[in-house]
This record gives sequence, C-alpha cells and structure tokens, in this order.
Amino acid sequence: MSEFFKPDPDAVEILRRESCFSGFYRLERLHLRHRQFSGEMGPLLSRELFVRHDAVCVLPYDPQRDEVVLIEQFRVGSMGKCSNPWLLELVAGLIDKDEEPDQVARREAVEEAGLVLGELWPISRYFPSPGGSDELVHLYVGRCNSEGAGGIHGLAEEGEDIRVHVLPFEEALQAVKDGRINNAASIIALQWLALNRTEVCGLWL
Repeated sequence: MSEFFKPDPDAVEILRRESCFSGFYRLERLHLRHRQFSGEMGPLLSRELFVRHDAVCVLPYDPQRDEVVLIEQFRVGSMGKCSNPWLLELVAGLIDKDEEPDQVARREAVEEAGLVLGELWPISRYFPSPGGSDELVHLYVGRCNSEGAGGIHGLAEEGEDIRVHVLPFEEALQAVKDGRINNAASIIALQWLALNRTEVCGLWL
C-alpha cells in the first residue's frame, strides 16, 4: 500500500506575505518554502493566492417526484470559455457571516429558489481549485417539495437574476453527460445522487 506524505509542523515555511488586492475578495502573494518528498526543504517559491470565503452548495431533491431543482444565472467567469455563460447550477452562497454551513444552505435556498429545505445530507467538503485559491466548498443534498417551484429569484441589492428550473433527475443527469451542466459542484452532486439515490430515497420516502 502506498504511503502518503505526512507533513511535520515545520513542513511549510512562509517567509513573507504581501497583500496585492483587498476588496470583497483578496489576492495575496506568498513567498514560501515547503518540505519535499526527499525530506529536504525545497527552493523559495512565490505563489499568488485568491483568498475567498468558504462556499456552500446544495442540490434540492424531491424524492416523491424524483426531481431536482436547479438555478440558471449569468456567470462572468465562463464568458469566452463556453457558448452560453448562463449556467445551470446548484443553490449556493458564501459563508460571509457568523453562520454554519447548513444555515447558509437553508437561507440561500429561500433567497435563490423560494424553497424551504427539509433534511440536509452532507455529501463532501472539497477544494475546487487549491492550486491558487483557499476556498472550501461544503456540498449537500437537501430534501424539498418541488411542486410549484419556479420563477425568478435572487436579491436585487446583489444584482442577482436567477431563474429556477425543476428537472426529472434522469434529465438532469443526462445534462451532465451532454455537457450542458458544466460546473463542478453540480456535476459532483448529481453524480453522487446517481450513486446513492436508493439509500437517500429509502430514508426520505
């Protein structure tokens, strides 16, 4: 069995930290060295770090109807990289207040989709881009009643313009296969539900 690296307390040495930009997000430049697999300290490295609040993403799922609720909104980061920058996504938000991840999931479901969630099923916590960002994503499936879900939602003061879609689960999964759903949290959550739907429905029905 392979043995994975186990860092000691001195495995990373940060020599200097610069603030390059500070707004809603921050950009820092770190000058550091880290221990290499040989056991020796490596060379001095300079790395920019995008400092973000941690995020919460939740896939609302109605086990009675076998439907998921997804949201559609414009995403500036996808411009020029795909033909349509209006993406199908999960309900999501940043932990930028004194809140627990499950509280953020429930609040954002109301704000972005008009949904009151029941039980939350934690899927995973993961780093979407650890090579240059410190963001950690808390990912859930949330039980919901999808009957009547739809419409335009979002907070006007935040410039949000969000359209709600209710899809049969198999249709949403096909959208992953077709590439129509092309963002990490949605792909991970829908594939996880494909693998675990029997167990989820067994407890939620």
